[in-house]
Amino acid sequence: MTWEEIDWSILDRLRQGFLTGTAAEGPYWQSREDLAHYDFTYAERIGWKWDHVLRELAQRGWSPPAGTLLDWGCGSGVAHRRMQQSWPAAITGLQVFDHSLLAQDYALSRSQQVSPDLPAASWDRTAEITTVVISHVLNELDEDSAEDLMATIATAQVVIWIEPGTSDVAAQLVAWRERLRDEFAIVYPCPHQGICGMLQPENARHWCHHFAAPPGELGSDPNWVKFGQRAGIDLRSLPYSALVLDRRPPVASTRTAGLQSGRIFGRPKLAKPFARFLGCDADSVQFLELPKRIAPSLVKKLDRPKSPRLFHWQHQGGKVTQIELPPDAE
Repeated sequence: MTWEEIDWSILDRLRQGFLTGTAAEGPYWQSREDLAHYDFTYAERIGWKWDHVLRELAQRGWSPPAGTLLDWGCGSGVAHRRMQQSWPAAITGLQVFDHSLLAQDYALSRSQQVSPDLPAASWDRTAEITTVVISHVLNELDEDSAEDLMATIATAQVVIWIEPGTSDVAAQLVAWRERLRDEFAIVYPCPHQGICGMLQPENARHWCHHFAAPPGELGSDPNWVKFGQRAGIDLRSLPYSALVLDRRPPVASTRTAGLQSGRIFGRPKLAKPFARFLGCDADSVQFLELPKRIAPSLVKKLDRPKSPRLFHWQHQGGKVTQIELPPDAE
């Protein structure tokens, strides 16, 4: 697929289905061309979110165990292709599942273009699965599918799950986290293994979401600009929610005595003397102020999507008194 081959009427029809909710009422791919157009545009945008999460995991020295990967609800297959590109040696086999056989066939054919030597097939429910990847399924998950997904996760060693960054979907993902946290170590995004602080009544108006960075050249590409305008999407804004689970014990983090692991949500707000952000650690989810005098270079760039979000810090009375980047951060 190239921009010269784009049939804008296909993208308009897909967009209408997404906006009205009819896309969630059943398999909505009418042809292989639908999937090719989706994969080239909407799915590529989802791929930038996967890039963002997988890049941090790799920087922290984390990788999935070697074995077969299942892409559950695969769509056009962007999630497992990003995994193949990030950890080719760890993925010894690929299986895909989608309610649409058209989607399964398309995803398998695209995977073969990326990794022609990788054994790939539709999901064999008797096979041993090591890693399950899940992408943008919660808006379409009925009760039976949710039970099937839970049973599938129960057999996996690792789960990597990315969803839209809306408040309702993020809340659903938190609910899944709470159901699974006794069985898995939480690798991302949480800086702790305890009960999610978003469940406290005082945080009812907040939600666990993050922002990925789009490719730097995006704004100067007239094709992407046209797509964004036609789809009604701000391509510079890539909100997402995510959950990465691992049955292996969590790796102990090296940090200065007295500091704890914390993560920043959403978009920090910069003012002349400080940065203000919603921070999460084992103690709470709350707004914190980071005075510029403590970390001037960090505060200056903290509102950029590529800025680090995971830290070791100490705070008192809503103010950060000490902050450090983990040794393996950017």
